[in-house]
Amino acid sequence: MSRICARLIMGATIALAVAGFAGPSSAQTKLKWAHVYETSEPYHTQALWAAEEIKKRTAGRYEIGVFPASQLGNENQINEGLGLGTVDIIYTGTSFAGSIHKPLAISGAPFMMRDFNHWKAYRDSKLFRDIAKGYEDRTKHKIVALTYYGERMVTANKAITKPEDMKGMKLRVPPAPLYLMFAKSVGANATPIAFAEVYLALQQKTVDGQENPLPTIMAKKFYEVQTHVMLTGHIIESLLSIVGATTWAKLSDADKKVFEEVLAQAAAKASDEIRASEQKTADQLRQLGKTVVQVDREAFRKAAMALHNDASAGAGWSKAEYDALQALK
Repeated sequence: MSRICARLIMGATIALAVAGFAGPSSAQTKLKWAHVYETSEPYHTQALWAAEEIKKRTAGRYEIGVFPASQLGNENQINEGLGLGTVDIIYTGTSFAGSIHKPLAISGAPFMMRDFNHWKAYRDSKLFRDIAKGYEDRTKHKIVALTYYGERMVTANKAITKPEDMKGMKLRVPPAPLYLMFAKSVGANATPIAFAEVYLALQQKTVDGQENPLPTIMAKKFYEVQTHVMLTGHIIESLLSIVGATTWAKLSDADKKVFEEVLAQAAAKASDEIRASEQKTADQLRQLGKTVVQVDREAFRKAAMALHNDASAGAGWSKAEYDALQALK
C-alpha cells in the first residue's frame, strides 16, 4: 500500500512539474489597445487586423482587445494610462508624445512637411529612429510604427482664404502644445477641446471652427455642423503606435519581433488607405453641399515658417534636427 502511495505521489509531483513548466509559455496574455478614433477608420480596422495577426503568429499567446472612440479615455488619458500600465498599446499623435519628448513633435508643426513623399522619407529615416529613441530612453515605452494621419484642413461657417481671415477666430485645437503654433501663426484664439467633444462644441458654437484631415472630418461628421472646408493642408499629421514599458519588457525577443513586424505592416496599410481616402473626400464634401475653398497656401506657409524654431511657440527640437528633416528627399 505504501509503495502504491509513493508511486501516486511521485506521479502527481511529475505532473505538477510538467504543468508548471508548460504553464507560462502556453498561458494567454490579454492586452488592451486604446485609441480615440472611430470604428470605421483605417486606424481601427488595421488595429483589429494586427491584433488577430499577432494572436496567430504567437500561437494564441496574446489576446489584444482594441478599444476605439475614447472608450478608455481621451488622448491625454491614454498616454497617462500607458505609463500607469492600465493600457498596453496606444495610437497617439506625435504632438501628444512630444509633450514628453519635445523633438518627437517636429513632424506635426505647421508646414514642416512639404508633402506625402517628404513624410514617407521621414518615417523611413534614421532621424525618426534617433528622435524616437530619445522618447524611449525617457519613458521605456517602445515606439513601433508611424502612421499617416493626413493633411489637416480648417472647417468653419465662413470662407477663409488667407491667414488674416482667421484673426480672432475661436479655433478648436487638440489639447497638446504644438497645435498652438498654427493658431498663433494666423492670429486665431486656440481653444483646446478633447476629440470626443468637438462635434458638440461646434454645434453649440463654443468654437467657430476646427482643423482635422478630410477623412476625419467625414468620419466624425463635422460637416454636419460646419458649412465651409478650407484646403489649408497646414499640418501633415502622424500617429505613433506605442507599446507600454511594462508590456514591452515582458516580451521575449521573438515576440518583440512579431509585434514590430505586424504593427509596422498595420501602420503602412492604414497610411495607404488614409492617403487614398483623402484624395477623394473633397468631392464627397462638395456632393454633401459643403463649400470647399482653395486657400493661399503660400501665405499660410510663410506665416508658420516664421515660428518653426521659436521655443515660445512650441518648437522643442534642435536646429540640427530641423535642418536634417528639411534636407530629407
